[in-house]
Amino acid sequence: MSSIPITRHALPANKVQAIRDRVRQATALASSSEDTSRLAEPQDAEKLCQLLSDPAVHAPIYSLPRPLTVQTVEAFIVRHLEERARGEGLLFLRVSPDGDVVGYSDIQIWPEWGAGDLAGALRSDRQGRREGTRGIITSFDWMFEALSLELICATAALDNVRTAKMLDHLGFERKGEIVSVREDGTTRPSLVWEITREDWLSREANLA
Repeated sequence: MSSIPITRHALPANKVQAIRDRVRQATALASSSEDTSRLAEPQDAEKLCQLLSDPAVHAPIYSLPRPLTVQTVEAFIVRHLEERARGEGLLFLRVSPDGDVVGYSDIQIWPEWGAGDLAGALRSDRQGRREGTRGIITSFDWMFEALSLELICATAALDNVRTAKMLDHLGFERKGEIVSVREDGTTRPSLVWEITREDWLSREANLA
């Protein structure tokens, strides 16, 4: 069983099914820029692998396949399509106007608890310009609205100061520490943050 979310409130069966249906119907993530979003497909493996091969992109993220090859990335994409069919996961690509894959978003869903987790990254030349923070806020808005989630959680390595500051600033509550397990079986201590739909909407209202 997954170590996250920390907070687990079982939802009625009809709400669980509604979340699964919304995940199955999702085809694009909301965008805060001129880039477009779409589901990753197996034929995208080479371009996505090229993006992920940059250490500035993959180093902080434990959920990516290891080693990073076109074959392992293709399997990563196929697994997410299978998760989508079950209503439990989504993998989106962020594509620039000229067709380059400049980012990705990996969403894991636990319909039984109405919870989701967002991972992802931008190409290194787009990092550090607040573009990522704007995109993450837009993604969290979308997850609560389009998927009807009740809770979003997030994890980061203990030394990932940039992500920690961002999540604290966005109003997420620190919930403790877990051991994250990579696909190859190696582990990484991670901090966990969570925010409820109610708290996120209150934050948005206060900023309006």
